[in-house]
Amino acid sequence: MTGRRPRGDAPATDRGPMVRFDFTGKVAIVTGSGGGIGQAYAEALADAGASVVVADIDEEKAGKVAEGIRSNGGSAESVRVDVADPASAAAMARTTVDRFGGIDYLVNNAAIFGGMQLDLLLTVDWEYLNRFLSVNMLGALNCVRACYPAMKARGGGAIVNQSSTAAYMYAGFYGLAKAGVNSITQQLAHELGGRNIRTNAIAPGPIDTEASRTVVPDEFMKPILASLAIKRQGETSDLVGMCLFLLSDEASWITGHVFNVDGGQVVRP
Repeated sequence: MTGRRPRGDAPATDRGPMVRFDFTGKVAIVTGSGGGIGQAYAEALADAGASVVVADIDEEKAGKVAEGIRSNGGSAESVRVDVADPASAAAMARTTVDRFGGIDYLVNNAAIFGGMQLDLLLTVDWEYLNRFLSVNMLGALNCVRACYPAMKARGGGAIVNQSSTAAYMYAGFYGLAKAGVNSITQQLAHELGGRNIRTNAIAPGPIDTEASRTVVPDEFMKPILASLAIKRQGETSDLVGMCLFLLSDEASWITGHVFNVDGGQVVRP
């Protein structure tokens, strides 16, 4: 069972004590974890005791993250994956099972974001749009389809998909893709629930990453931050607690939901 360490056992941080989860003996895949938010998820899972597959289309970056985890005493391997390619996703799942014996958790974080084209739905190049949606929306489905048999064989597991508050606002094809991720999350929760596999999503607000700095210039970010209830940009560490909670047995009766972690950017009933 995925337990939770008592609060008193958690080390103090600059934000105070954290609830610490214990994933010892568990195996997790985090896609798009060669940097940014995905790297934060992978490192947190390893710190909590999980064996982690750092999966990214950039093999060099994934290798560096995995090596960093191992150098800190964790268990990790890197795998190159193109989440838009079902064969590549299937190879990722096979490699994970071969290396670690199974799959318990899948975090679908991979996306085209840094350096993405800024265009309208009416005018964006059709070939680019298809590639974008294949990665940012259907990539999550590809990875679930590849991984769920191994999760079922372990008696169940948990999936966290990366959405965005862009799904609820005008954000062009990026918002369209994330709205699709929300729907995929809800549909898969029903299809996988009978297999004891839970599926939820996290919708971050504006997070300070290298990728976001290439897409949203300061003059656009300032009014966004001014509109938040908590008037600062989020950090990757702000997302980690929700991800670990949703994967853990503390969330054993939670599935099919999208959780905003956004500083109060979007209020939904």
